Amino acid sequence: MKFTALILLLLICYTASAQITDSTTLIPEEEENYDNLSFADGNAKRFCTSKIFDLSPQKLISIGYDFQGGYAINSDTIGTYAPTTVRTNYSQGLRLMANIPVISRNNIIVQLGANYLEQRYQIDNTATDNLLSTNLSRNGLRSTGLNTTIFKPLNERNFIIAQASADLNGDYGLNTIPSLRLLRYSGAAIFGWKTGDRRMFGVGLSRTYRVGEMNYIPIILWNWTSLNRKWGTEVLFPARAHVRRTINSRNMFFVGYELEGNSYKINSRNTLPSDFDNLEIRRSELRFRTMYEFSLYQFIWLSVQTGFRYNYGFNVDDVSGGNEFFRGFFGNQPYAMINTIGNTFYALVSINVVSP
Repeated sequence: MKFTALILLLLICYTASAQITDSTTLIPEEEENYDNLSFADGNAKRFCTSKIFDLSPQKLISIGYDFQGGYAINSDTIGTYAPTTVRTNYSQGLRLMANIPVISRNNIIVQLGANYLEQRYQIDNTATDNLLSTNLSRNGLRSTGLNTTIFKPLNERNFIIAQASADLNGDYGLNTIPSLRLLRYSGAAIFGWKTGDRRMFGVGLSRTYRVGEMNYIPIILWNWTSLNRKWGTEVLFPARAHVRRTINSRNMFFVGYELEGNSYKINSRNTLPSDFDNLEIRRSELRFRTMYEFSLYQFIWLSVQTGFRYNYGFNVDDVSGGNEFFRGFFGNQPYAMINTIGNTFYALVSINVVSP
């Protein structure tokens, strides 16, 4: 956590420095001189921007707390372990994220980001001989990653968005970080159209772990604002989709969902035999939610979301040697362990530094 706090402090300092560096010096009125005024070349190429009217502000730095209510975990047979059902009283975790623009010009925008997500499980009467619940109760699940997003306008109408990320996921702690060969890579590319200040859309393809295991999925971008600027949509399907109600520029309400997931290495230290040292939990969940986001003070915003967490997948795969394989939607490779977890309500509160 000290290391994470240090990273956040550096990011905050970088943001403050960038704002100072990018600010312009005002020229006193008496020094203004229009004698040498010249007009820009009328043939200069123009580019579309990455925003439309009333789009929710981008979160540069976010600190959040996630809480899920109680639910059951049903673990199937694996090896000599018998099926087991345990009760999770609740699960909770810290969420830290940062996305900082490093290049911001009219012909390209490049952002670099980092994130840390955790989920800790408070489980009743954990069976010491249960593979899944023992590790979840003792260690929880964590994800640490780096990412980048590039927005490249081609002209006044068309643009390309490219995203890439690398995540290290597992039930590790600071003293048990898994090998970097277990990094999981994701990416996406979108070709889009911007038809005005109220609509932009696009289509593309993603390599993602949001469904728990690696898959290739087509994606659709649809950001739209109504004529009266009270309603809108913010959609990156199938990852997330929301209907937006704009109360004013500092208060926004959303209804929609987000698909979350990744693949997590299970460490067998002190809990499992060594022949179970190549297992990964394929975790994926749908979060149906309402969100209220508003400005506390200038660029400091609070986000409050509540909703229903639906388990999409929580099975276990054997990835001996750290090798990933592609099952997709139609593969028939058997899971090493089939599990189900109950559905429950959840709440997430975060405080954010947003872009101007």
